[in-house]
Amino acid sequence: MKFTQLLAESAGAMLANPLRTMLTMLGIIIGIASVVLMLAVGDGIRAFINKELAMLGSNLVLVQSDTRKNAGLRPRTGSVQTITLDDAEALNRLPSVAGAAPMLTTFSQISYGNDNNNTQVQGTTPIAFKIRNLRMAKGNPITEVDVASASRVAVLGKKTAEQLFYKTDPIGQTIRIDNQSFQVTGVLDNEGQSFDAGDIGEIVMVPISTARVTLIRTASPRTVQYVVIQAKSAETLNDMVQDVKELLRDRHRMRADDADDFRVVNFGEFAKSGEAIATGLSVALGFIGAISLVVGGIGIMNIMLVSVTERTREIGIRMAIGARPSDVLWQFLIEAVAICVVSGIIGIALSAGLAAAVTATGKFDMSVGFKAIAIATLFSCAIGVFFGFYPARRASKLQPVECLRYE
Repeated sequence: MKFTQLLAESAGAMLANPLRTMLTMLGIIIGIASVVLMLAVGDGIRAFINKELAMLGSNLVLVQSDTRKNAGLRPRTGSVQTITLDDAEALNRLPSVAGAAPMLTTFSQISYGNDNNNTQVQGTTPIAFKIRNLRMAKGNPITEVDVASASRVAVLGKKTAEQLFYKTDPIGQTIRIDNQSFQVTGVLDNEGQSFDAGDIGEIVMVPISTARVTLIRTASPRTVQYVVIQAKSAETLNDMVQDVKELLRDRHRMRADDADDFRVVNFGEFAKSGEAIATGLSVALGFIGAISLVVGGIGIMNIMLVSVTERTREIGIRMAIGARPSDVLWQFLIEAVAICVVSGIIGIALSAGLAAAVTATGKFDMSVGFKAIAIATLFSCAIGVFFGFYPARRASKLQPVECLRYE
C-alpha cells in the first residue's frame, strides 16, 4: 500500500473522532510546550548570567591585599594595604597583561544645588575604562593628563547623573564631593551590577591621584586598595594569573615558604561556574518538561489501544481483502506519529507566543531558539514512534478470522 494512501486513511481515522483526537493531542501539546518553555527559560538564564558577567569586563582578575581585616571583594579604607601604584605599573608591563588599573574607593556625599546623594566614588586611571568595558554616554573619560595633574574632574554613572541633573546637561557642571568641587566631564552609558561598586550606574569616577589627595587617606602615599587586571585573551588568563603571582611575590621580596600577602580573584572562574549552573538548570528544567511529555505519550498509547479494539472488525475486513500486517502496522504507527507531530507544531507555536509575552513585559528575556524547536520536533516524532509502536504491532498481529468474529 502506498504511503500517501496510508497517510490519507490515518487522517480519516483521526477525523472520525475529533474530540478524542483533540484530547489526546492536548497532553502532547502541553508536554511539548513545557519542554520548549523550560529550555527557553534555561537559555534566558544563561544569557542573563553572560550579560551580567560581560558588564564586569572580559578575562578579568582582581588583586587585593590579603589581610585579616579584608573580607570579600571590597577592601576597606583603613585596612593594611600591601598593593601599590608601583605594583600596578609593573603589572602593566607584563606581556600577558592587557591592562592593570589601580583602584581607590570610598563612599561620599555627592551634591549639586539642593540635590545630594550618597554613593561610591572610585579613584582610578584611564586604563580602567578600557579593560572594564566602560562606555561613555556623553563627554569624555578620565585622561592621563587628569591623573598627572590631579585634576578635580568626575565621570558620573548614568543614574547618578539623572538624579542630580534630571534633564539638565551635566557636562561642564560643578558638583561637590564631600564639599570638594569637581567638574563633570563625562557620563557612563553602562548599567547593571559591578563586582566592586554595586550598581555601576550609581558610581562616580575621579582620577586616582585626586582621590588620594582630596577624598581617600591611605597609610602610604603609594598604596591602593586593589588592582583590576585584564588578560590579553581567555586562553592566556590562567598563565597571566601565574605571572601576576610570581611578579608580586618577587616585588614584595617574599621567601619560598612565605604565604602570599595578596589575593587574586579570578572572574573567569565565576564565568565557568555561571555557565555550569545555567547548563545544569536547563537540563533540570528540560527534564521536568519531559515528564509531562511522557505522560502525554502514555495517553497516546492508551487511546491507540482503545482504537485498535474498536476497529478490530475493520482490521479483519482489510486483511481479508488483501491488506498485509505491515500495512496495518504502518497505518496505526502513522496515526500516532501524526498526532504527535501536529501536537508538537501547536505546542511550539504556543510556547513561542508565551515566551514573546514574557519578554514583552521587560522583566525577563525568553526566546524560542532553533535548538529548542529541533529538540521538540525530535521528541514529538520519538514519542509517536515509541508509544505508538506497541498498539500498531498488536493490531498487525490480529488474525483476520478472529477479527471478523469480533462483536
